[in-house]
Amino acid sequence: MTELKLYCTIATQPVVETLIPRFEAEHGCRFSTVWNTAPAMVKRLQSGEHGDVLLLNRAGAETMTAAGRLIDGSQTSIASSATAVAVKAGARRPDISSVEALKRALREAMAISYSHPDAGGASGLYVAKLLQQWGMEREINAKTKFPPPAGLTAQFLITGEADFAIQQKSELLQVPGVEIVGFLPGELHMVTHFVAAIEKQSPHAALAKAFIDALRTPEARAAFTAKGLDPA
Repeated sequence: MTELKLYCTIATQPVVETLIPRFEAEHGCRFSTVWNTAPAMVKRLQSGEHGDVLLLNRAGAETMTAAGRLIDGSQTSIASSATAVAVKAGARRPDISSVEALKRALREAMAISYSHPDAGGASGLYVAKLLQQWGMEREINAKTKFPPPAGLTAQFLITGEADFAIQQKSELLQVPGVEIVGFLPGELHMVTHFVAAIEKQSPHAALAKAFIDALRTPEARAAFTAKGLDPA
């Protein structure tokens, strides 16, 4: 049985893993899948690992393209997800209607959670950059609960360890019992785009293309929407 090696971001995982069983049944194949942040997977690929389908963020896909690792023309936009703020369902919702309101909410919170920038996730890197620009990095990080690499910030909402969490909307919604407050305000609004592509060394390029096509069907688009992503 043909094995298809897939490297896939955790932001799109809730949808992709539901589509895999049907594709395996229809094409008589099986998947070997790596789930992680795009930067973490890029590092693994750069260190010598290879796959058939790579579902990365746009920056990761551009890095692999520049390295000559992808089949020309195989890069396909799949979906996008904006960075958002969430609270435990029923909890007080912070005011994030403006940049200044967000700063106040960060200062007034007993604890917050966002992805550690060292883990390489797009939202974590972005939030860390904002805190540094605002001169708030030390103050806020002193009361921040960081999830493990490729972990979910909203888990700390359920345990009561954080007042609100910041991550991509699709990742926040992976934790039952949370509510989305909204996206980062105004000029802070940040969207991550996800791109699928085929590695040049893949011995199963035709099957890899068929899977990428399956990620763009009406069924897949509806699934992405249901999980908080915007299909391309």
